[in-house]
Amino acid sequence: MADESDAHGGTVSPARGRKAGRDPADRRRAILDAALVVFAERGFAGARMQDVATRAGVAKGTLYLYFKAKEALFEGLVREAIDPVLGRMEREFAEFTGSTRQFLSVLFAHLANEAVRSPRRHVIRLLLGEGERFPELADFYYREVVSRGLGLLRAINARALERGEISSDAGLRFPQLLVAPLLVATAWEGLFQRNETLDVAGMLEAHAEIVLRGLGWRDS
Repeated sequence: MADESDAHGGTVSPARGRKAGRDPADRRRAILDAALVVFAERGFAGARMQDVATRAGVAKGTLYLYFKAKEALFEGLVREAIDPVLGRMEREFAEFTGSTRQFLSVLFAHLANEAVRSPRRHVIRLLLGEGERFPELADFYYREVVSRGLGLLRAINARALERGEISSDAGLRFPQLLVAPLLVATAWEGLFQRNETLDVAGMLEAHAEIVLRGLGWRDS
């Protein structure tokens, strides 16, 4: 398996993981990077704290000083690896002065990266596969990520309506429509990518065009 970026944007080999340094912040980061790899390889149910400790290069007792259980590891991973990505999107939207169509291009470029290249995609795959068995994980992810993401999508639609760029409020009522292809791409990669390669970026671009037309996009 080729190396890929770690949860924080660096490079880490899935076979080795990042070895922890002496600095507590470095050690915590190494543990979370290792947790992401172990969760991706074994799922939440199959992952063991010992596996994470070994991958991170720390003693099991040291791991428990930072995270008391697998659930805490998952929560730490979401807060430190995924929340910042969403925060960056929120800031970009607040500062963006172009059209909604232009911002959606920026947003979908982010989503394409998250769905295909970022190791953070494994968190979504984990939830799709095991969320029913571990509803507390799904509930946590909803509170931390999904609810904020839906809020951002509603804000995008509200601003487009206010500007007169679209005529329908369907995006306000069903913001999930905008990001539905992200779930399709995630599921496709796990199930069918070996049979047929999916052009995620192209699909998201086509989806944006379909959605904007459905919302009554008005060219200025």
